[in-house]
Amino acid sequence: MSVRKLRLSVVVPCFNEEAVLSLTHQRLIESLGGHEGIELEIVYVNDGSRDRTEEQLFALADGDPRVTVVSFTRNFGHQPAVSAGMRQATGDVVAVIDADLQDPPEVVLQLIAKWREGFDVVNAVRAQRKENVAKRLAYAVFYRLYRKLASIDVPLDSGDFALMDRRVVDVMNALPEKNRFVRGLRSWSGFRQASVTYERQSRAAGETKYSFRKLVRLAFDGIVNFSTAPLSLIFAIGALTAVLSVVAGAIYLFCHVVDLPIFGYAPGHAPGFTTLLLVILFFSGLQLISIGIVGEYLGRIYQETKMRPTYVIREVRSLRKPAAE
Repeated sequence: MSVRKLRLSVVVPCFNEEAVLSLTHQRLIESLGGHEGIELEIVYVNDGSRDRTEEQLFALADGDPRVTVVSFTRNFGHQPAVSAGMRQATGDVVAVIDADLQDPPEVVLQLIAKWREGFDVVNAVRAQRKENVAKRLAYAVFYRLYRKLASIDVPLDSGDFALMDRRVVDVMNALPEKNRFVRGLRSWSGFRQASVTYERQSRAAGETKYSFRKLVRLAFDGIVNFSTAPLSLIFAIGALTAVLSVVAGAIYLFCHVVDLPIFGYAPGHAPGFTTLLLVILFFSGLQLISIGIVGEYLGRIYQETKMRPTYVIREVRSLRKPAAE
């Protein structure tokens, strides 16, 4: 009696990855395609690439029944690409990995071994990065701040590279929200989680598609989507400012009545125009920041109420029948 193979789906979001794509596919096939006991499915998501990425992906799909290609109408972003790949994946377990080979495909086997121990989500935790010092520091600060502020338990130094059980993927696919932060949704789902440590590599070829601005945007998405701490912080700052202003006003009034000098100046003799102007500018800045944070939350509510899809698929190509979208 033959034992059923484990069906593994690997989701690979791609944006302008023509320089590394052939090497990535080769590594995936060599490390996972020939493994005894594993039936491999690779779901590439072309996130509106402007180079030859789509052409190369379609060639792979036309020649290998293990490959499915989902191609967007334009660039919708990394998180929507991951979400689209998860919807197309049909495996018993689903791994998410970037196309630049910074996350070695061979680590997926370690994730599967941990999954077999009974865990539903296995996060790949980065033990060491190859980026510059500034970027490593920024990542370290974000993950610790995110864990402190988020209303969910999130592992430190863990990105989208992870392995998920079918049950977890089905739950995440069923979530209706449009503004998605995949690694946060994994933790929010509440399934049993474990971690496997690995060393993150440098890009095999090409250039990073995550600019500093995009990284900041992603970090902000993670905090705002899973925490109301910024709103609580605004309230605390406002309350503290009000208390301080009342205390300062009382002190000023007392000093004015008894003609007591403040820092060597009597209140009636020093208009303090410059000081007043600086105080106004300072608190005006605080108000604008506060309004901006509240606006972020309102903007997300606005986006959700419009009910637009997270992405638009132009074509799904595969030699076998893909999952329904």
